[in-house]
Amino acid sequence: MLQPKRQKFRRPQKGKMKGNAFRGHELAFGSFGIKTLEEALITARQIEAARQAVTRYMKREGQIWIRIYPDKPITKKPLDVRMGKGKGDPEYFVARVTPGHMLFEAEGVPMAVAKEALRLAAQKLPVTTKFVVRRDYVE
Repeated sequence: MLQPKRQKFRRPQKGKMKGNAFRGHELAFGSFGIKTLEEALITARQIEAARQAVTRYMKREGQIWIRIYPDKPITKKPLDVRMGKGKGDPEYFVARVTPGHMLFEAEGVPMAVAKEALRLAAQKLPVTTKFVVRRDYVE
């Protein structure tokens, strides 16, 4: 699963996620991609499940790019622990995504295969997505 090797701070605050993506909102590598239509925190496990679904359907042909990275640790206190005594330990990592953010890109397979593979990936994610094709793409 994806997670940072090192971090500067172990326990960040929650923060806000408002507005649309102004970076990472266009196709940069592949001819096909899926982009989000809403904001969410996507866990490393969900990203890995989506990646496996895509590679399995594409039968390891072509190439895929994961355009999000889970770099925000989410903490959780153990069960049966009283209030106070500091913040909990990091439990898992999430990637923050805002509307318009490109999640996955694919290249080197026919459009029908890429569309179905990315649809299967989108089912594994907690956001609504949209399939996009490069403007200069020709079958």
